[in-house]
Amino acid sequence: MTATAMNIIAAYAKIDQDDSDQLQQRIAHYQSSVDAITALGITPTQLTIEPLSTDWHSELQPNHFRSGCAPIMALEHAQKLIKQGHQAVIISGDDAVKSGYQREERHKLMSVYADDYSIAQLYNDLTDEFIKRHKISDTTFLELADALFTNHSRSHDIAKQQQRAHFPTPDAKWFNPVTKLFRGVDCANPLVDFSGRLLLCSESLTQQLNVHQNKTVSISGVGLGLLDIDEAQQLSLIAKYEHLSDAYQQACQQAGVDLNTLIIDNKVLMEIYTCYPIVPLAFLMSSGLVTSLNEVPDFLNQHLLTITGGMNLARAPWNNPALNGLIEMFHLLNTDSQQYGMVHGNGGIGYRQGVAILKSGRV
Repeated sequence: MTATAMNIIAAYAKIDQDDSDQLQQRIAHYQSSVDAITALGITPTQLTIEPLSTDWHSELQPNHFRSGCAPIMALEHAQKLIKQGHQAVIISGDDAVKSGYQREERHKLMSVYADDYSIAQLYNDLTDEFIKRHKISDTTFLELADALFTNHSRSHDIAKQQQRAHFPTPDAKWFNPVTKLFRGVDCANPLVDFSGRLLLCSESLTQQLNVHQNKTVSISGVGLGLLDIDEAQQLSLIAKYEHLSDAYQQACQQAGVDLNTLIIDNKVLMEIYTCYPIVPLAFLMSSGLVTSLNEVPDFLNQHLLTITGGMNLARAPWNNPALNGLIEMFHLLNTDSQQYGMVHGNGGIGYRQGVAILKSGRV
């Protein structure tokens, strides 16, 4: 099933105290676009990515989304709204993870599972299941994790050269183990203040606003794979990652593209969710980009998994990394020669998976 035509026409992400001219231009362009829409008598529908301050276990309000997959889930909901006749949708995320909380408060809010079962330990145990499933050793996994970090470092260096990166390389202490299978650099660094907006419009409104085709990015395909569980007792089910394969296939079918061939030919910009090495490894396997974990090192030598440097090097504002990825992908597709971009979201300990395929309108 093809996607209802929906375009990103403006977006911005403010990281910490960034007040660069580029950011101010993006904010001004976003605001002028919203003003032009409201001048036509259209009120954009607001979709909200919830901040850390919202209790993880509280009831979810309408048009609100939670978890690391939330931005992709919001994007899929925006597709439905546009199909129903809504003309404009704004996906927004605001979370002052670094400055808005005391250290103890932040740690308490991030303890979404039992206090004696940290997210890092949960992912460690999930990785044990993944290792058994794929019949590799802990040593091999650690080598793959190191190869992944090298890959993220390469993309972060490029982002620095293009003045898109905001953070230095982690201190030496971050290379120490935090669990049996993870170092600090393998985990997301959440200490960042973030505010992001993504403005989506129907094709008809895009034309009515006279937005130049070269300045639009369409949402070609969105796929979701959602399990009904997020519990430690279900790690063996999550570790199969069949729902991630489903999400990827849905997105590709909706976009009508053979994304794997395009990726192999280096014709796609990727922003894969990189918190804990098991997640990008699961993506590579579930997508069919590799058929064995033995193929991963060669793949990483030839292809960058992110445009930012990953969630430790580019930081991870709680539920908003994929929103930041969508925003960054929009701007990069407007300036890069590539036509396609792909953004991946991973929720909880992996029970929610989302994939979005973006296409540049540039001719």
